[in-house]
Amino acid sequence: MSNQQPDYDPSGVGEINGNLLGLPFDYEGANLIVIGVPWEVTVSYKAGTANGPQQILNASTQLDLFDFDHPSGWKQGIFMVEIPQDILEKNKYYRTLAAEIIERLAQGKSLTDTPDLTSILTEINQACEQVNQWLFAQSQEAIKNGKRVAVIGGDHSSPLGYFQALAARYTNYGILHIDAHADLRDAYEGFEFSHASIMFNAMKIPQITKLVQVGLRDICHDEVEIIDQSNGRIVAYYDPAIKQRLYSGSTWINLCREIISHLPEYVYISFDVDGLDPKLCPNTGTPVPGGLELEQAFCLFRELINSDRKIIGFDVCEVGDAEWDGNVGARIVYKLANFLDLSQQGNRE
Repeated sequence: MSNQQPDYDPSGVGEINGNLLGLPFDYEGANLIVIGVPWEVTVSYKAGTANGPQQILNASTQLDLFDFDHPSGWKQGIFMVEIPQDILEKNKYYRTLAAEIIERLAQGKSLTDTPDLTSILTEINQACEQVNQWLFAQSQEAIKNGKRVAVIGGDHSSPLGYFQALAARYTNYGILHIDAHADLRDAYEGFEFSHASIMFNAMKIPQITKLVQVGLRDICHDEVEIIDQSNGRIVAYYDPAIKQRLYSGSTWINLCREIISHLPEYVYISFDVDGLDPKLCPNTGTPVPGGLELEQAFCLFRELINSDRKIIGFDVCEVGDAEWDGNVGARIVYKLANFLDLSQQGNRE
């Protein structure tokens, strides 16, 4: 199927056809392949994000397709592959096991106490690694076919395999990270691929030369130390500091330009929705008061494009299992898809 659809009416009713936004594309005809990863085995507060990809898909057909930044953005061809039900089933199984470990640690007890849970931890880490390998293979195949890729989590551990696939394609790229949390914990709660460890694991990938984090406001001492000792490889814009500058008369647009100035030419956007004000996605896994408005985030991405940097991929993670969260998540995915297309075209509409 070509990505040119002469009979398609973008103003018509969104067709529930199994594809994101009800768009009339298949894998071959699409330029952007969206991969849902229904995985949240290591979440430590509130479950539900494994159903985020489905909630986003369900909500997406209610969106109107006119985008103020890229009115013809839908024409790029967007296709969401079928959400893998086998991964969702494994998620349910391993999530139950992980809950035992999380509860044991919360009680201040060792995993080696009776019954010994260390073998369960090993099994969970292996299962998470298998999901990473699956996503790596899926992403690499799409990239080899000349396609762009986007990932919808699941929790924020979800995109690691895609980071690795991009590292095989680009020798140097940066991550623009929207989040309430730094996610720089080393194997949080013993889980090597924890949602709280995604950026710690990303920093093991040498091709990722810069990590710029925006909206951080729930962070531990060790993470601050990692940021401070990174020799500028990690740049943090803490939410309280952002707010204080804005309250003192700085403009958000100038702050956006300063944030963008730290990034290299090729940029990946990793968007944890808990980076936003929790009213926007209240059912996210670990909500924190404060954060960005949606248009603040979009303004930041707009300035990224205006700087002539190239967006090479993105993820949207931690969308909760609720209709409203899916609505907001779908809008973020579509906006990022259009920003990705604009930045790759190198032009404006």
